[in-house]
Amino acid sequence: MLKRLYDWMMGLAGNRHALWWLAAVAFIESSVFPIPPDVMLIPMVMADRRKAWKYAAVATVASVIGGWLGYSIGYFLYESIGRSVIEFYHLQAGFDAFQSKFNEYGAWIVLIKGMTPIPYKLVTIAAGVAHLDPLVFTLASIGSRAMRFFLVAGLLYFFGEPIRDFIEKRLTLVTTGFVVLLVGGFVIIKLI
Repeated sequence: MLKRLYDWMMGLAGNRHALWWLAAVAFIESSVFPIPPDVMLIPMVMADRRKAWKYAAVATVASVIGGWLGYSIGYFLYESIGRSVIEFYHLQAGFDAFQSKFNEYGAWIVLIKGMTPIPYKLVTIAAGVAHLDPLVFTLASIGSRAMRFFLVAGLLYFFGEPIRDFIEKRLTLVTTGFVVLLVGGFVIIKLI
């Protein structure tokens, strides 16, 4: 099933309405869809690198708005919908661990986990269940999703095809490295 969805999304990336499809995928991935928008973002940027920043911006805005759907599911509909989404993706163990940390580190969890390949829907639904401050959730979501999509678009923009295979095969490594550098920078600033 996932292979068919992946192939379908790759086909959409070449569609004349690809930008709208990218927005739709980024939106629904933030709350229920299993495949990240990077699957469309990468071939779209490779097809026209001059539009890399536009594509990253669309993915960011749509993902943050979709994150609000996930947040709402967690906040208002966890028992009727949210639990089913979490169980469908076999994310219950990860969700339980997130829940216990949200009260203390909510903004940091959204900021850091939203940049990584960890399913963003897990983060958004957990933030809603934890009743994370809506402004904090929004700002952290904007930061994390922008960093993620602009990092991918920027690497493709500057390095082109040679970096494509690296990103597709090692997206986890790329985003984790970026998170380590980002958090390390904040720690150094705090210590100085």
